[in-house]
Amino acid sequence: IEQLGIQLSERFNQFCKDYGKDITLMFEPGKFLVSEAGVFLAKVNVVKQTTSTVFAHVDSGFNHLVRPMMYNSYHHITNISNPKARDRYYSVVGYICETDTFGSNRRIAEISEEDILCFHNAGAYCFSMASNYNSRYLPAEVMIVKGKDYLIRKRQTIKDILHNQEIIEFSEKKETQKLEMIT
Repeated sequence: IEQLGIQLSERFNQFCKDYGKDITLMFEPGKFLVSEAGVFLAKVNVVKQTTSTVFAHVDSGFNHLVRPMMYNSYHHITNISNPKARDRYYSVVGYICETDTFGSNRRIAEISEEDILCFHNAGAYCFSMASNYNSRYLPAEVMIVKGKDYLIRKRQTIKDILHNQEIIEFSEKKETQKLEMIT
């Protein structure tokens, strides 16, 4: 990649010189460069066995990692709390009802409640595509450099979610008048 960058820079700079243009070249690195740089962690709240499937319910949902639900992207899932256990098949689902499935029929080391699951290749779009759907908080972000962890973004609070909202106070009489006008 470094060599490609050097070659592109040389050609781009020559183009600007040849045509007398002062152009800024920008690109969005996206998945190719930064996907492997991040993982997403979620805690298992419930493990539920049905007649056909074992569900692992996590404390997250598509509001944090929407890609699997939006366009069926694949994120490898590992149980970092119990990585050496025998593998079983699970459907990993979130806390939001609507199509909140991270992966179906996935082979993962045996999962218990309170285990931490790791969703790999989440560095590209996990946080940038996250939302406050269903008034859920955005997660914290932690960067690890040379084995040391740094909190680079705090987890949201309810105050963070509501800080741009305006509270409108009105009397009961005015509200009744508005309702009468509508009906």
